Amino acid sequence: MRRALEIARGNPDAPFGCVIADGETGEVLAEGLNDAEKSPILHGETDAIIRLARAPGVEWGRTILYTTAEPCPMCSGAIVWSGIPRVVFGTSIGTLKNLGLPQIDLPCEEVSRRSSFGGFEAVGGVLEEECDALFEEMARRVNA
Repeated sequence: MRRALEIARGNPDAPFGCVIADGETGEVLAEGLNDAEKSPILHGETDAIIRLARAPGVEWGRTILYTTAEPCPMCSGAIVWSGIPRVVFGTSIGTLKNLGLPQIDLPCEEVSRRSSFGGFEAVGGVLEEECDALFEEMARRVNA
């Protein structure tokens, strides 16, 4: 998660940083950063998934996705389709919404639960204060 925070600092206007790691070795397999200015679907999670998909022989079932904020429904769907079994996030969708940031108010766990072919375990609140601080600063700029 610390690496996801470092990545997120690369875009203070949208500090959604993501790391996908091998759950057994801890090796970082891919990183992503929100670049919705370039493409509206290029969130941190989708960026990392796209990058990892380019690598040969990925064992998706061994991966853990770390992200500074709870994945939106689009990213949650991409995570389910990828077969990533575990998601760790800092800031919740509820917190982002309370900060006045645009959100689709659907928890990632709900998207996962409604999948008919698998899903992922979600663990939230990891380094929450540090993640929240990034989004509080973003909200100050966006809502100014």
